[in-house]
Formats: sequence, C-alpha cells, structure tokens
Amino acid sequence: MPPAYFLISVSNRRNLELCIKHALAGFTNSITGVWTFCEVREGDFVSFLYAARAHNLYRVVGREAIKNADALPPWPPITFRESGRTYYFPFRLHLKPIREFTESLVRSEFAYVAENLLLRAGYRKTHFQADQTTLQSVSQMGDLWNGPIKPLEMPEYSIFTPLFTRQPDEVNIPLIFPFREIILQATIRQHLVNKSNLAAFLNLVGVNTLQPAQLEVLGEKAVPEGHIDILIKESVPIGLARKVIVEVKLRRGQESDLAQLADYMNEFGNECITGVLIAESFSRAVIAEAGNQGIKLVRYRVKLDWSMPRTFDEIRQSLQLEAVRGEHK
Repeated sequence: MPPAYFLISVSNRRNLELCIKHALAGFTNSITGVWTFCEVREGDFVSFLYAARAHNLYRVVGREAIKNADALPPWPPITFRESGRTYYFPFRLHLKPIREFTESLVRSEFAYVAENLLLRAGYRKTHFQADQTTLQSVSQMGDLWNGPIKPLEMPEYSIFTPLFTRQPDEVNIPLIFPFREIILQATIRQHLVNKSNLAAFLNLVGVNTLQPAQLEVLGEKAVPEGHIDILIKESVPIGLARKVIVEVKLRRGQESDLAQLADYMNEFGNECITGVLIAESFSRAVIAEAGNQGIKLVRYRVKLDWSMPRTFDEIRQSLQLEAVRGEHK
C-alpha cells in the first residue's frame, strides 16, 4: 500500500506538547478512537492538528493497543463537557519525526484538509486524511527534524489486538467493539488502496477510463451536501480532475442513500465518472432506481464466522465485493 497522510486532532495544548515531546499519538477508548487506530497504518505519515495549525511531519513506525491504559502516561484521562464521559488513550502510534514546522491551515497547501474542517464546522473528528498533493507540499515545509525526543518511561504493560463483533452482548470496550459503519468504510478504503483490488473494483463498476496507478483512495471527504465516505481521485490531475464517489452502508441500501449519492455526484459535475453505493443488500426498488440514476450498486460480503469477535485485518482480508446487475437479493 502507498503511504497515506493524516492530520491527527489534538484536544488541548498540553496533550500536543506531550505528543511532540515523546513522538507519540494516542486515541481514546471509543469507536472513533479505534477507527483512527485501524485507519492509520505503519508507514503512513501524520501531522498533529491543533488550533487550526499543522504541527510537524512524522512517519508511523509502530502501533500498540495497551491494556489498562487509563492509569498510564503520558496523557491524563479527558472528560468531554457535552457528554460528561471520560476517556483515556489505549490506542497509540509510535512516530519518527521527519520535519519540524508549525503552519496555519490558511495556507493553500492545506486546502484539502481546511475545506473538510470548515464544512464540518470544527474538529469533532479524530483525524482527517489529506491527499498526496498535501503530503508532497508538507514534505518541503519547515526544516528537517533536528531536535531531541524523550522516550516515554512506562511501567510494565501488556498489549492487545482490538476486536469487532456483530453480537451486542459481546461488546467489551476497549477490547471488543461493535462492527460499525465507519469500520466497514475503513475496511473498504484499505482494500481499495491495493492497486490490484482497485483495478478489479473499477472493472466491477464499468470504469475503464481511469488507470489505478494514477489514482488515490481517500477516506471521508466533506462537501456542502454532506460527507462522502470514500473518494477515488486522480493523484495528479491534468486538465481534468476525475473522480469516483463511493457511499458505504452497513446494512441494506436505501433510496435515500441513492438521493444523497446523486447530490454528491452533482456537486462534482462532469468530473464525476460515476457514483457507487456499497451495501450488504438492496431491494428491487433500489436496484431499479439506481439504474435510472446511473448509480452502480456493489454488494459487500465479509466471509467470516461472526460467532466470535474478529480483528480488523481478518475483516479486511475476508472482504468480497460483487456487482449487483438488476437481480433481487
């Protein structure tokens, strides 16, 4: 997989200082925390995002999920005012500093992320994926890192692999999470990042005008009409910036999902090659309406025995996609 680039949201300045001091990123014991942990892979690049500024460039060199992390350094538990819930940071990334900078998101180089942030009316999200153009730009910002990193002193601890389940009575956060739609989105995005899988997918939906080697697959993209689940676009557009828009639903695809996808397609106009709705199943009415609107339908299957919780990698490796061509399932 080619490396992705993410901006990691930090909740307060003290936590930012700890992240930079120890070259660590941490995510909470929540569905969004484990989602981010699954999204960001070893070898990816990250920057910290705080107060509308991007801080430094790092490469991810390790990932750990730590048991009983509520009493472990470096970040203290955090309580959110809106919900009153307290969270701690079991999901962690070990980082290698590459470049040192503090840059405003007002810079044109951050336009892709800044638009996402603005249309979301604030952070309220653990991470934002940026495109390859942004990564190329930040790879030239500031200076090469030349500062010290203080290794974090930790007592003895044990690690675990987070699991996902479709059985509500098996949920045991942070060890076992429900298999939610955002986890499915991350699964499909990582599946499509593989160029062979992407080529098969484009063939599945009848797109033969785009070359997989020239494309990138990005997670959630904000537009005025909402949030596109997966955006497939040309990495280096020349003349045209062609795109394929993908909407993902955990259960049955609905006619309202088609309407939402059609709005996204209209936003990009003729540069949108096609829209694709991926779901577990579709009714006859949705199949017929998708044909009327020129939207492609794809059914996903996860070929696993869900009688026991599963790892994210097991889910990703067992994912299968198949076109729906007018039949009723």
